[in-house]
Amino acid sequence: MANSGYGLAALAERLGITFRHHDALEDARAAAHVLLHALAESGNTIPEWLERCSRRITQHDYRRTGDGDGPLVGHTICFTGALAMPRQDAADLAHEHGAAVGPGVTKRTTMLVVGNQDLRKLAGSTESAKHRKAEALIGKGQPIRIVAEADFMAF
Repeated sequence: MANSGYGLAALAERLGITFRHHDALEDARAAAHVLLHALAESGNTIPEWLERCSRRITQHDYRRTGDGDGPLVGHTICFTGALAMPRQDAADLAHEHGAAVGPGVTKRTTMLVVGNQDLRKLAGSTESAKHRKAEALIGKGQPIRIVAEADFMAF
């Protein structure tokens, strides 16, 4: 795949849409096809999609301090991928079991919980950026466990 990212050319390539880029009519047609794919994938109607697009994108902070007791005391957990439960609930569950929760992989991270990954959204990779960073830190000697969401739920 030559194009990566979320620009029109990259999206069209991933979706199999052929067009002459930078031709106004062709760009509009390709953008319409991208929208049709998005509607089909999400199950939303055009009014629902437009309403969602009009809302601000907010970054939720799922940080939790590691206090209390439980099987995860001493761990700092980070989540990546689509989890079966809302990320807020996963962070609360980790905290209830004693873990701290961070928004990204750092040298303090001891566990990365990996939910399902939509490979189409990973710009040609098979792992998220958080997963790749965790593996790089493991390669440098950091003690990080990478576990599936199902294994996390077993704690």
